Amino acid sequence: MVAIHSNLPDHVQADLTTVLEQLPTMAHGKLIRQALETILRMMGREADRLDWKILNNALLDMEQGFQVFYPHRHIRKITIFGSARLANDNPDYQLARLFAHHISQQGFMVMTGAGGGIMEAGNVGAGPEHSFGLNIQLPFEQGANPVMEGNPKLIQFKYFFTRKLFFLRESDALVLFPGGFGTQDEAFESLTLIQTGKADPMPIVMVDHPGGRYWQGWDDYIRNHLLKQGLISEDDPNLYTITDNVDDACYAISHFYRVYHSCRYVGDRLVIRLKCQLPEVALEVLNQEFSDILAKGTIQSSGALPEERQDETAHLPRLVMHFNHRDFGKLHQFIWRLNDLGAQRPEAGHPEQK
Repeated sequence: MVAIHSNLPDHVQADLTTVLEQLPTMAHGKLIRQALETILRMMGREADRLDWKILNNALLDMEQGFQVFYPHRHIRKITIFGSARLANDNPDYQLARLFAHHISQQGFMVMTGAGGGIMEAGNVGAGPEHSFGLNIQLPFEQGANPVMEGNPKLIQFKYFFTRKLFFLRESDALVLFPGGFGTQDEAFESLTLIQTGKADPMPIVMVDHPGGRYWQGWDDYIRNHLLKQGLISEDDPNLYTITDNVDDACYAISHFYRVYHSCRYVGDRLVIRLKCQLPEVALEVLNQEFSDILAKGTIQSSGALPEERQDETAHLPRLVMHFNHRDFGKLHQFIWRLNDLGAQRPEAGHPEQK
C-alpha cells in the first residue's frame, strides 16, 4: 500500500485514499501507482520550490500533449522543421508549402512548431484540418502563425524538452528544410536518438530547393569531418535522405511504411511488425543480405509473441531477430529492403494509417 504523507490536509488524504482504492480496477493502475509513489517519495525529501514548479509545468505540458494527440493516434504524422525567419516568397518556404500539401493529400497529418517561416508554410500547405502546432513562447517570436491560431490542435508548451518529446513521440517521419541553430539541433538530436536506438526507425528527409546546397553542404561536413575520422559508422548516413524534389520526399516517407509497420523489443528480440506477410523467398534474401546485423540466429517469420497478445497490432505478421543493438544505419537499409521485397503484395497499402 502507498504510504500517504501525514502532513497532507485531510481532504487531500481522502482524495488520495479514494484513488488508491480504485487503482486495482483501472486499466493502467500499476503505472498510475508508480507515478503517485514517485511524487509521494519526493514529498518526503528536501526539494526547492523551483523543483516543484519544473515538475508541475512538465506534467501540464504532457497532459495537454497526450489529450490533443490521443484522438489522432492511428494516423501517421510528419514533422516539418525549418527556419522561422523565411518570408513567403522564399523558395524554401514555397517548397515546404508544396511538400505539406502533397503529403497531406496522401492522408498524412503535418506537425510544425506553429511559428512563422517554414513552420507556417507547412501548416498552410497541409491546411488547418491536417495540421498540428507545437508552439513555445519565445521573447522574439510572436505566438502561433495564422493557420494554427485558435486551432484545437495547437499546443502551447512551457519547455523545449517536453515539446521535443512530443515531436519525436508522435512523428513517423521528419522533414527538414534550411534553418538555423534550432533546425540543426533538431536534426542532430533526431539522428542521435535513432542512431542509438532511443527512437524508433523513421525516415529523415532533408529538402533543398532546386539549386540549393544547404543540406548538401551539411552532408559534406558529415562525411568529411565525422565519417572520415571514424566518429560515425559508414552506415550512419543511411539514416537520412537528401533531395530537392517534392515527389521524392513524399516517396521516401510513404514507401518506408509500405510494408513495415513498427517495431518493439520483447526481451532480447527485436520484433518487426509488418502490414503483410513476406514470401519465404524474401525472408531468405533478408537473411542472406543482413546476417551481419544479428547477434545470433536468423531472421524468422512469426505471429504475435505471447507478450504481445494484448497489443493493438497482435493481428499483424512479424519478423523476429536478435538484433546486435549497434548497426542502426543498416537496420534502416533492412527496412527499405523488406519494403521493396513486399511492395507488390496486395495487402500492403495505406502507409498513413497505423
